[in-house]
Amino acid sequence: MRLPVSKALALAAVTLLAGVSLAGVSPRSSERSPGAPAPDRAEGRPSGATSGFFGMPMAALPQARPQEPPQEPAQERPQEVDARSLLNEANAARPGGGYREYYFTRAIYSDYRGGWGRRARWATDYPKADYQFLVVLNRLIGIDAYEGENAVRLDDPQIRRFPFLYALEVARMDLTDEEVRGLRDYLEAGGFLVIDDFWGQDAIRNLAYQLNRVLPGRTIREVPLEHPLFNAVYDIEEIRQVPNVRQGRSGGPTMECWGCEPRVFGIFDDRDRLMVVINWNTDLGDAWEWAEDPWYPLQYSTHAYEMGVNMVVYGMSH
Repeated sequence: MRLPVSKALALAAVTLLAGVSLAGVSPRSSERSPGAPAPDRAEGRPSGATSGFFGMPMAALPQARPQEPPQEPAQERPQEVDARSLLNEANAARPGGGYREYYFTRAIYSDYRGGWGRRARWATDYPKADYQFLVVLNRLIGIDAYEGENAVRLDDPQIRRFPFLYALEVARMDLTDEEVRGLRDYLEAGGFLVIDDFWGQDAIRNLAYQLNRVLPGRTIREVPLEHPLFNAVYDIEEIRQVPNVRQGRSGGPTMECWGCEPRVFGIFDDRDRLMVVINWNTDLGDAWEWAEDPWYPLQYSTHAYEMGVNMVVYGMSH
């Protein structure tokens, strides 16, 4: 029998309030690193790069390169740690050893800030949102999920071991050539990418530019509510705009920019299966992170978890 999300959130809140993830770290997190720094970005961009969205070929629209913000002082690089070795040790230590069925994997990518550590945009809501999503996911569906954080660089060959990838705050994404190749190889090998928490026209123009570099010739199309993504486990009848924690607690408005309406777009492979899911003008990750907060509205966290479960099940089964 399918467990309602609201009941699972109530059950999970007991675990969360007990301190498993409310502190923003878990017993494992002090032993893990989000990953080593990505290589320096290549100079310049392809001169003829274009982008597109709303169902048009990405090469069909003239590309206005997003204006780069003023340069900020470079951040100190953290000590380099072999995250894969730590993950291997954690898996070997579990009863029976071996790898888990599912890893919630967060994409480490380069952006205009030039940061390497947890202050970079890829690390928004990290790792608390990841932990709390896994707590609820394990209560909702029967899946052998790894309970810890798992952040992997796009240019790391090991990324192909993890078929589900989550990226957010992509408004200032600025992929290196190595990251472009790594993400292209990942998606063409059957990987599934979920994008979340970016708002407005400038943000989606930049995302379309980056995705055109990764998958040239592919189109970004709106995903209709009749698509299997929206009924893989839970029936999603409308696309709700999920607000950040501050606006959710205060009662709105839910939007972070004027006139921003929530939409779900996708990129499809040659067999019309989703390779990339794009959640635009919404913030699922904040609802995962703050689901135990009594002041954050249940309607938003319920929708966010239903969408999250559907995306995991669709991505792992198609």
